[in-house]
Amino acid sequence: MNEFEIIRRFFSHTYRDDAVRLGIGDDAAVIAPSPGQELVIAVDTMNKGRHFFADVPPVTLGHKILAVNLSDMAAMGATPRWALLAGSLEDSDADWLAAFCAGFYTLAEKYRIALVGGDTTRGATSFTLTIIGETPAGKAITRGGARVDDDIWVSGQLGDAALALAAIKKQVSLSPENIALLRQRLEIPEPRVALGLGLRDIATAALDISDGLSGDLRHILESSQVGARIELDAIPRSPILNAAFKENKTLALHCLLAGGDDYELCFTAPVSARAHIDAISQSLELPLTRIGQITADKSFHIIDENGRPLHRLPDAFDHFAHTTHA
Repeated sequence: MNEFEIIRRFFSHTYRDDAVRLGIGDDAAVIAPSPGQELVIAVDTMNKGRHFFADVPPVTLGHKILAVNLSDMAAMGATPRWALLAGSLEDSDADWLAAFCAGFYTLAEKYRIALVGGDTTRGATSFTLTIIGETPAGKAITRGGARVDDDIWVSGQLGDAALALAAIKKQVSLSPENIALLRQRLEIPEPRVALGLGLRDIATAALDISDGLSGDLRHILESSQVGARIELDAIPRSPILNAAFKENKTLALHCLLAGGDDYELCFTAPVSARAHIDAISQSLELPLTRIGQITADKSFHIIDENGRPLHRLPDAFDHFAHTTHA
């Protein structure tokens, strides 16, 4: 198949959105934003060998490239609407592409995302997706609004994706059943879009946890010019990760605080919002956990089980400081 056959066969069958005036097939897409809305735009690139293994099932890769972008929309409290996908492929394997598109379009249909354009080329396997969402004017949740005495919350559980990666690399010994469960968290993350929308008028600041809590939370602190005090024991984790603390505490602590790929939301909110946030948690059937508080002192402390600050926090993932992520 040539480039245009790939586009016609695999990337032209998308969710139909009346706001798309002109979609795939022209030099550029034409879309009509909703009245009174602002556009929210994000982009992510995933490269084979750094963001995903060479043998990752294409159906899960198709899911993940969209899911990580939806997570950015969730963090901003935005409704995701449209996407553009650029892909570099080593060959035109029809079965591989069909499976990739099955994963991509299943998630796109769930969130009513229209694929409006992109590009295909030949080369080392890599995908770049740009997502465009909407939020009412002035309502986007940013990283810069955290206030002193705000609660700090996280959704779901942290560290499982990083523990999966450690198990795949033989850095920790886990049962095949547990590895399979953890790989679901690593390869098929669930974006917290509904949570982001629910927090739009509640959260003072938010972001998604893609590079680890200890690194990502610092972005909120720097943007908001505040500090934080986190209780280590309050950070939600799975029984599998809890057990890993007994075998290799250093590794488990790294997974919990700096492993990345969780794609959960970390957000701040006033103390007065606790009941409302608990109601959102029950409505979505999604655990939301208070892990600490914003402080006027601009330092960042994570307090261990003995009431002492951790002397050194694990480094968050950095593309230019690590040789490989996957």
